[in-house]
Order: sequence, then C-alpha cells, then structure tokens
Amino acid sequence: MKTLVVVTHPGIDTSVVNRRWLEELRKYPDRYTVHELHKAYPDGNIQAEKEQELIEAHGHLVLQFPIYWFSSPPLLKKWLDDVFTYGWAYGSKGDKLRNRKTALAVTAGGTRLDFSEEGKLRCGLDRILSPFETTFRYCGSDYQDFYAFYGTEYETVENADYLKRLDRSAQGYIEFLSRL
Repeated sequence: MKTLVVVTHPGIDTSVVNRRWLEELRKYPDRYTVHELHKAYPDGNIQAEKEQELIEAHGHLVLQFPIYWFSSPPLLKKWLDDVFTYGWAYGSKGDKLRNRKTALAVTAGGTRLDFSEEGKLRCGLDRILSPFETTFRYCGSDYQDFYAFYGTEYETVENADYLKRLDRSAQGYIEFLSRL
C-alpha cells in the first residue's frame, strides 16, 4: 500500500528543503500520496473523518514539517488533536494506527552539532521529537524514527554545495521512506 505523507508547512511556497522534498515525492505517485494540510485546510477547520479515512486508505503514515520552536507548526498539532481521537486512534476500540508504520521527516534551522548534547541546544532532535514518538507508540503504531535536514537557517540557494546537499537529502528521503 501507498505511504501517506502529511505535509504541514505554512510557507511551503518559500520553503527550500520541504518544497524540494515534495518535488521528489511527486515523482512517485504510485508510492506516495502527498497531503498538504495548509492547502487542504486554509481556514484551519479540519474534517477529522475525512482525514481518518485518508489514513486508513494508506499503509504507512509520515508527518513532514519544519521544526517550529522545538515542535511542529500549530496546524499539525491541531490535526493530531482532531484526528487521533479516542475510539479511532486509541482506547479499547481505537486500533486504526495499531501496527501501522509511522515516521517523521523534519527540517531544522540549527546544525546537527547545535542539536547535540555538546551543542547550543544541549539536546538532540530525538529528544525534541519524543512527544511525536510517544503519541505514535501510545496509539500502538510501529514508529520507525525520523529523517532530518539540518542547518536551514544558515544556508542559501546561492551556495552550490547547499544545492548538492539538498538534492542528496531529497534522494535520501525517498530511500528512508522506501525502508518503511
């Protein structure tokens, strides 16, 4: 079955990395369904049943987003609150995420060193993303980890090395998803 990639980026048109990842995903429409929350719900009014049906129609679930103040963009949190409901995602009869492979794909402004015990933030992305992992595990899904691109706030598209790294990252993203 196909993988559903839920993309939450309020400025996707000006994004470099997330937009490049979307370009790569769209090369494989038989493998990935790209679902952009800000385009689907510009008013923020999420249709939970529709979203649940979309998840159920796919084999795997990936959340793709930029790190915003060490979490996700607000619309993704609202989506989780509205869609991952008792009786559907968790609870005695909530089994729709059980054993479903889930993962995260994130972009971070800081460097890999910044997101380390020795770095500026004194913690890694694994610790920052642990609420997402915990949510998936609480719902019984088969959480697979995260794919990350670091250093977005320090790079520009005028830098040829950055563009090469960006292309390698997009290809690495597809490889990561293929291993789910």
